[in-house]
Amino acid sequence: MTVDWTPEKIEALIALWNESLPTSEIGRRLGITKNAVVGKAHRLGLTKRQSPIRKKANVVAEVKLEGLGPGMCSWPIGEPGTASFRFCGHPALPGKPYCAEHCARAYVKTTRDRKEAEIA
Repeated sequence: MTVDWTPEKIEALIALWNESLPTSEIGRRLGITKNAVVGKAHRLGLTKRQSPIRKKANVVAEVKLEGLGPGMCSWPIGEPGTASFRFCGHPALPGKPYCAEHCARAYVKTTRDRKEAEIA
């Protein structure tokens, strides 16, 4: 599907872009896809925007044994005895030695646990 980019449609795109409307909203108002909006904005050289998609903070909280304290995830990372051996270090779940991610890996529910949970 090609878009007929008339001068009026380009003018509307620029105006809506400058209002900082989401590309999907601009597309809806112009009757085109958001990808068409992004492509034309790029070809027109309009100012770039920050992506609305939030990336997970890639915080490396890994710590050596000396830095591991109460309330920190003690999930081992790497090969013990090597210089790169670390522990997760993220906040541990209350009453557990691991963070939520590592608890999900460490504590596997058995069939019996599932049956008991269904009864309760």
